[in-house]
Amino acid sequence: MSTTDKATADDELPELHSKEHLKQSRDEFRMKNLTEADTEQIRLNRRGSAPNGTYLSWVITLFGTAVGAGILFLPIDVGSFGFWTLVIATLIAVPIVFFSHQTYARIVSASPEQGLDVLQVVTALTGRKRGLATAIIYWLAIYPTVLIYGISVTNALDSFIVNQLNGPEINRALLATVCVGVLTGAFALGKRATLRLANALVYPLIIALAGVSIYLIPQWDLTSFWSYESDTPLWQSLLLILPVLVFSFSHMAAVSQFALDMQKEKKGDVAATERHVSRIEMTTALLLVLFTMFFVWSCTLALGSEGMDAAREANVPVLSYFATQDNNQFMALIAPVITLCAIASSYFGHMLGTEEGTAYLVRVVAPEASKKIDQRLLNYGIYVFVFVTTVAVAVYNPSILDLISVVGGIFMTFLVYLVPNLLFRKALAFRHYANRPGTLFVGIVGVIIMGVTVWQMVTGN
Repeated sequence: MSTTDKATADDELPELHSKEHLKQSRDEFRMKNLTEADTEQIRLNRRGSAPNGTYLSWVITLFGTAVGAGILFLPIDVGSFGFWTLVIATLIAVPIVFFSHQTYARIVSASPEQGLDVLQVVTALTGRKRGLATAIIYWLAIYPTVLIYGISVTNALDSFIVNQLNGPEINRALLATVCVGVLTGAFALGKRATLRLANALVYPLIIALAGVSIYLIPQWDLTSFWSYESDTPLWQSLLLILPVLVFSFSHMAAVSQFALDMQKEKKGDVAATERHVSRIEMTTALLLVLFTMFFVWSCTLALGSEGMDAAREANVPVLSYFATQDNNQFMALIAPVITLCAIASSYFGHMLGTEEGTAYLVRVVAPEASKKIDQRLLNYGIYVFVFVTTVAVAVYNPSILDLISVVGGIFMTFLVYLVPNLLFRKALAFRHYANRPGTLFVGIVGVIIMGVTVWQMVTGN
């Protein structure tokens, strides 16, 4: 939390969190807007007083949620615009990551009604129609990410077989079916095991990526990168990288549950919960930017000007490209392993979000019918849908960076940057956050990012 924000919060605490203010704020929540399933989930969220995670464990969880396959494409996108774009991107990354996720987390952490997740807060305050619209956008932020990882794993494995194993080119439809089938099937048959595996992969993944960043230092070509000039003006390049930055640093999928857990940690004290959430978010943002941007700088400097253009054209993660270019056998073997582990861990996490988001939409759209459908049968229907659509998209093989720009620039941006601003101006419980510098900064950046993304989609640039 910035000094200004903290001072303002402390000055307002007696009035904001008085019994009268809390009562007035709770009166705004129309719990009848929520379904029976939501009500049951809220009871479960409120049950017990012991939090599930500690300060450190939640920092690692949020960090691991953000550090996935997305950062493997960040060096290609940001570095391709040249030295000064990368410098400025590094400087603005911390405030963008921190303020956006702090603001988004406040929907839960500063809510006077305890136990409601983000979608439930929005629904209770704005009504079922707007709640449904927000849930659809949430789903569109999670499900297409699964498609991105389906393309990524197919391309990465294809590159590995052809370049490292010197094998034949495999029919893309067959390869996509096997890759997506193995990941989706593993999740369907052993959800808990795959999620534990995804969490366990975070630690070696962090170490491996840091190791690769250091390993690439001797290959840095400072002269080439310094002299590399993009055809895009500096101001325009800074706008164009914003959607990919949003996607690569996003840990929105874990923020709601994290804020709910902090409510237990602070025993429902709204002010204490909000401050604790802000501190953890600041630590996470600093670690994310320090770690990720070091990786980006190292990869970019090692790629050089020609390598950046070639990697973008290949439509593969940056490490897969290094594996095809580096004569060192160690790099040729470790790069595909890291890439596949990063993609797998992210795929499993977003499969969970897709499953939960789809089931939530079914309950909202058809509450009576959802009661008659066995949950296991519904889940398997979701797995089949994800498998078929992901294989189809992986075979088609659209540009991953273009997909990342749309998902990050439209759906993630709307949820994390714009929804909090709209909600803070509507609800008494959050109105004191509406005109704070951090909130206004997030809103302005969100409008810019969405505008840039729409402009890219219309013009094709």
